[in-house]
Amino acid sequence: MNQRKIKYSALLFLISVLFFTSCDRARIFEKNLDIPETGWKTDNILKFDVDIKDASTPTNFYVNVRNADGYPYSNIYLFLKTKFPNGKMSNDTLECILADEKGKWLGNGLGDIYDNQILFKKNVRFPLAGKYTFEIQHGMRADIVPLIMDVGLRIAKTE
Repeated sequence: MNQRKIKYSALLFLISVLFFTSCDRARIFEKNLDIPETGWKTDNILKFDVDIKDASTPTNFYVNVRNADGYPYSNIYLFLKTKFPNGKMSNDTLECILADEKGKWLGNGLGDIYDNQILFKKNVRFPLAGKYTFEIQHGMRADIVPLIMDVGLRIAKTE
C-alpha cells in the first residue's frame, strides 16, 4: 500500500473527526492511539486514563478501530482490562466485526481506510467517581496483527 496514500487518508480522517466531534456534547472521553506500521504486537497494550467526575451519568462505551483495506481478517478480538479508582479490576473480551459475510468492510470508509465505532457497553453508570485506567490488547492468534491503524476508546453520555 502506498505510504503517501495512507498518510493522506489519515489526515483527512483526522480533519473529519475534529470537525464532527468539536460539537459533540455527549462525549465524556475519546482518544485514539496509533498502531505502528509494522503491526500491532500482542505486548503493545494501549492505555487510557479517564477521570470520571460524575458517576451518576448513564454512559455508552465504544471501541474505535481503524483498519486498512488489506486487513487479512473480518474481525478482531480485543481484551479490555478496567482498573477502578478503588484498585479493583475487571476483564472483558470483545469481538469487533469489521467486514460482513461477503467481505465488504463495515464502518465509514475514506479511500482504503475504514473506521468502526463498536458499542461495547450501553447505558451503564460508573460505580465510583475517580481515575479509571482502561487497557486494550489484541486477542488474535497471530503475535503481530497487520493493517490496524488506530484503536481508541470513547465514552459518551447516553442520549
